[in-house]
Amino acid sequence: MSVSPALAAPDCPKLIGLVDWGENSTGDISLAPGTSCQFPIPMRGTVSSSDILQKPKYGKLKKLDPTTYEYKAKKRYKGSDTFAIKATGQGPTASGTSVITVNATVK
Repeated sequence: MSVSPALAAPDCPKLIGLVDWGENSTGDISLAPGTSCQFPIPMRGTVSSSDILQKPKYGKLKKLDPTTYEYKAKKRYKGSDTFAIKATGQGPTASGTSVITVNATVK
């Protein structure tokens, strides 16, 4: 009997501008109720640490590793949700801590 590997959630459809480390950014993602997607931290360079700063109200946010999170929208919920990730890292031109605030649209 063979076991098939679990399929990873796809990357979230997102619109987030890249900024340097030490600057905060805001982005938008969208997904269907009850589905999940991965959210890689959109910063250039190396992430040394990250954590959930603000949990979403209508979904779940799970840290997969220091550079990637998975957001799962609540079943039968349609509307907006927000979460924030605090990350520290080193890029080609700057280093520091940034807060990435994500506005999720569940439709």
